[in-house]
Amino acid sequence: MMQPKPRADAMIAENQDAAVEMLKDPASHGEAGPVETIETHISWIFLVGQRAFKMKRAVKLPYVDFSTPALRLAACEREVELNSRTAPGLYLDVHRITRSGDRLVMDGSGELVDAAIEMVRFDQSRLLDRMAAAGMLTPALMTGVARMIAQYHRGAEVIHAGSGSANIGGVLEINSAGFATSHVFDGTEIETLTAAFRAALARHASLLDRREAAGRVRLCHGDLHLRNICIFDGEPRLFDCIEFNDQIATVDVLYDLAFLLMDLWHRGFPQFANLVMNRYLDDADDEDGFVLLPFFMAVRAAVRAHVTATQVEEGSRDSAKLIAEARSYFQLAQALLAEAPPRLVAIGGLSGSGKTTVAEALAPRIGPPPGARIIESDRIRKAMHGVPAETRLPDKAYRPGVSERVYRQLAWLSELILAEGGSVVADAVFDKPEDRDRIERAASGVNVPFAGFWLAADPSVLWRRVSERKGGPSDATVDILSRQLQRDAGTVTWRKIEADRKVAEIAAEMAASTAGIASSEVSARKKTGS
Repeated sequence: MMQPKPRADAMIAENQDAAVEMLKDPASHGEAGPVETIETHISWIFLVGQRAFKMKRAVKLPYVDFSTPALRLAACEREVELNSRTAPGLYLDVHRITRSGDRLVMDGSGELVDAAIEMVRFDQSRLLDRMAAAGMLTPALMTGVARMIAQYHRGAEVIHAGSGSANIGGVLEINSAGFATSHVFDGTEIETLTAAFRAALARHASLLDRREAAGRVRLCHGDLHLRNICIFDGEPRLFDCIEFNDQIATVDVLYDLAFLLMDLWHRGFPQFANLVMNRYLDDADDEDGFVLLPFFMAVRAAVRAHVTATQVEEGSRDSAKLIAEARSYFQLAQALLAEAPPRLVAIGGLSGSGKTTVAEALAPRIGPPPGARIIESDRIRKAMHGVPAETRLPDKAYRPGVSERVYRQLAWLSELILAEGGSVVADAVFDKPEDRDRIERAASGVNVPFAGFWLAADPSVLWRRVSERKGGPSDATVDILSRQLQRDAGTVTWRKIEADRKVAEIAAEMAASTAGIASSEVSARKKTGS
């Protein structure tokens, strides 16, 4: 004799299969054209005409419960409520799928069988994951994305529901439960990774707790990777947030950001991961959490590993591909948990020498992913005057007294980040000996390896670059360059690099030199016992 639960489960599956078939039928939508179906581990999406319909799969996992029609309807309503804040106009309505005699209909008065969200159908090529695959991501677009996320986080609801370390500890528990649902990874490697996560959590516990007390734990997006960002009405928009589990979505804002950073890094876009991180921190003023990002990215990689592995257990036809993908995320999580000592790189040179461009190419190579924090004198100066980085400042903003404040702030921020264990690339003209000495002391004060580089170029090259420059945070003009050329920079002991070369070559040379300096200092400390 069969037990009631299997009968109920079979009925739920049968009803959902019928709902899926209904939404696959163009006639159900009043359309004649085909319906494109997309299946994820917890949803079905049906694309037809100018609309998209999304239905929750009847699953029950450690982190989500869509096992009944009522739960799926509530999740649909919650999804529309939350996502309408970050993607206005994209989400249109929630429909009840009900029984009418021997068939299913939308919004009937009969028994609730399922629910579906109606959305505007946008061009799928405008999803950022597809744009990444097509090579269409640009620095300007990713800067816009970073600033949009920072603005979203500023307005997100602050939630105090326990310590910061307990919050991320809960995520680690969900990951452990998630790994237990698949056989892609053996017990030994899961135990090893789990132990590494526990050790990292212990190291960061006090900082996590301080951040929670300061209101950095908020109700966030929760699933902030490239596939959940689109270009809609000409602007980057967040959609498809976590609506089914507030514990997953209530996180440190930098843990929310870390999913996007991890996704970019995993897909082979370290320069964009570093750019998004730097532009976000510029806007969010959240320097103390920078050192947590490799750990947060590791947790996100582990999430993606066990979620992908779960799809293998469901009998996907692409199991070999999914296993390889799950393992690649697992390996990335392992790599991100490896400790790396901090270091400071300073890049100086006159206007037009390419400091900022080189800094942006070098930063992903310095320190663990997402790379070094770039501290720019131009951005500090704009922040001091309360204007966006692209706003041109008047001449009085460049008086000696103001510039001294800028360089002091640059050194202070660098030392703050270094002391917490993060790496820094400092970008400024550094044409005064006292400014070079100050940034070097920022490294020596916290016993961190220092590498200073001076970008040198013929004045004609500098003149051409400054006169042709458009946009960006620098206000340098040919007049400013002329004054710089007339000043005596004193004896520059930093390594001189010819700037009239390919940026990738310069960054590679600096990275190799920096690694050599760090290794030499470590060896020297071992010999002296310091």
